[in-house]
Amino acid sequence: MQFEFYVPTRIIFGEGALEELKSRALPGKKALLVTSSGSSAKRSGALDKVLAALAAQGAECVPFGRIGANPDLPTVNEGARVAREEGCDFIVALGGGSVMDAAKAISVTAPNGKNYWDFVAAGTGGGMPVKNSPLPVVAITTTAGTGSEADATAVVTNPATNEKIGFVHPGMFPVLSVVDSTLTYGVPPQLTAFQGFDALFHATECYVSNKANKMSEMLSLTSMGYCAKYLARAVKDGRDEEARDGMSFANMLSGMVMTLSGCTSKHGMEHALSALSPSLAHGAGLIMLAHAYYAHMISVHACDDRFVAMAHAMGAFDASSPQDFLKVLDALMRECGVANLRMSDYGITPQHFPALAKNAMSSMKRVFLNDRVPMTEGDVIAIYQKSYR
Repeated sequence: MQFEFYVPTRIIFGEGALEELKSRALPGKKALLVTSSGSSAKRSGALDKVLAALAAQGAECVPFGRIGANPDLPTVNEGARVAREEGCDFIVALGGGSVMDAAKAISVTAPNGKNYWDFVAAGTGGGMPVKNSPLPVVAITTTAGTGSEADATAVVTNPATNEKIGFVHPGMFPVLSVVDSTLTYGVPPQLTAFQGFDALFHATECYVSNKANKMSEMLSLTSMGYCAKYLARAVKDGRDEEARDGMSFANMLSGMVMTLSGCTSKHGMEHALSALSPSLAHGAGLIMLAHAYYAHMISVHACDDRFVAMAHAMGAFDASSPQDFLKVLDALMRECGVANLRMSDYGITPQHFPALAKNAMSSMKRVFLNDRVPMTEGDVIAIYQKSYR
């Protein structure tokens, strides 16, 4: 048995944990405060609390509220420019996975150059070494979906090339993360579902990955169990305190799991979809692909016993066949009201599938290497076709 577990992030978890920010040591004196282009953090009161906490410790703050649903390269480069010119020595990310990923990408770029894509080590990225340490990041998550508060990955889209690529660097682990489930209360039902399934699929993919190990398996199965128990409840009642807390915990575990194991080709296939159609939420794309993708893995007997174990973890205690996992997964998607999502609603057509497959297998080659049974380009196209509505 071998594994390496490195998550050097101090995580403050629990209802009301944001109040702790007032008394925790900050990694600098002037923060670039990265938020979304919407106003949810303002409406929830989280923004005012963060500003008050920074002020209480004498830290200056430069706002940068321009991050969209899928962070893109021009915005990241602009954020890095602002951080450099303003002399920011750390980054505060207040928002969901897109905000945290953008903040991490900015943290790398600001002290090292002008173009984040120079450092991306896949696709058309430059693969340049990161010579100077990234600026430290404080992550305050307002969603339960990406696990970005507990990993060292940033996913950014290059609109010029339609590539959406994950970049990993140990310096991008947040130095401090605040996971306060009360900040997720205002997330609308559909977005709650999209984000929750993203967390679930991080756990399921890392469990069937060829990089899985005993430590990642423990965290993956625990995360799946919490998602199965609490996601539908959180979708139906956004102020269900137990459900929101349970999903925040599941999401945090899934972030840790990605540092121990690795997502599979399903994530790469989705990145190609939302790179083509940036209005497509990442979790929604994953949901669209889920049944056909896992049915394919079952058909090639990639790891039958693991599908049975995942069904058990998700509450199907009498499961004895890999197909039982598909049944419990489909049931959860129906219960959350996301079983009938349509690619066609986002302008994606079957004519796109060959190019999408090539894009996925090139720009996200790293995750395809995690499959127990290698995917062919024909397999990827077939999964897109079977997922299409």
